[in-house]
Amino acid sequence: MAIQTVQANINGTWHNLTYNPENQRWEATITAPGATSFNQPGGYYNVQVRATNTAGTQGTADGSTLPGLQLIVKETVAPVITITSPSNGARVTNSNQPVTFTVIDEAGGSGVDLESVVVKLDGSAVSAGEVTHSAVTNGYSFTYTPASPMGDGSHTVTVDASDNDGNAAAQKSTTFIVDTVAPSLNVTSPTDGLVTNNASITVTGTTNDATSSPVTVTVQLNSQDQGAVTVESNGSFSKAITLANGANVIVVTSTDQAGKSTSVTINVTLDTSVPQIVAASITPNPVDAGETMVISVQITG
Repeated sequence: MAIQTVQANINGTWHNLTYNPENQRWEATITAPGATSFNQPGGYYNVQVRATNTAGTQGTADGSTLPGLQLIVKETVAPVITITSPSNGARVTNSNQPVTFTVIDEAGGSGVDLESVVVKLDGSAVSAGEVTHSAVTNGYSFTYTPASPMGDGSHTVTVDASDNDGNAAAQKSTTFIVDTVAPSLNVTSPTDGLVTNNASITVTGTTNDATSSPVTVTVQLNSQDQGAVTVESNGSFSKAITLANGANVIVVTSTDQAGKSTSVTINVTLDTSVPQIVAASITPNPVDAGETMVISVQITG
């Protein structure tokens, strides 16, 4: 009997095949399914074929018996890497600063290949034990925590990943500065414990931070901020303030770009009182030449 029709079922749709006398095969040009086969049983679309002869008898086959009918379809959309923390250019005070990121594939895609996720610190791949993950919609959230403290200074973390169909995501990176040391601060004037009769004084000193310059300096007088303080390129600063009569507390604080700070507290007393001589006596008076006498003076203020 002659073959009358040949049909193929792909993803639930039947397609008619046409006989090609040149190669004596039944053929059709068909558009592949729009979704990856990765999530199908066995990782492929099971194509069914049925052939009907002129007597109406049918023969069938599918991918379970003919491997050639196992249709593998791959998506072409790469996953997306997003580094959520720390941001590029950030300054951090934790030498074991965690880096968090997500890898998200398209909905209905092949999904993120966990084995493909590679994290590098300053160009060197980190160990798998330093990276943890948890599932989120269409992907994973990751946290990389360095096992060993990073030295102060600039560090770069890069992330690479692919989906299960081999589509590589665009590499993402973040560069941040680790700063675990507070700035140095030396207040040269006034000295702690100073007693003065001049209400106008100038707070002077020097400050520096090797990792996170430039630093900012604030001066508080009796818990009141005294306004902007200019710090020169060499770290020197000065700020004119006006003391209140009596005890004064001056707090100078230097803060680096990472938020670490150093403070110096200085106590200064302003005494503007004028001594008043209110009484005096000399005994005996008159006194014989060459003899002793006692001078007694009473002072207020």
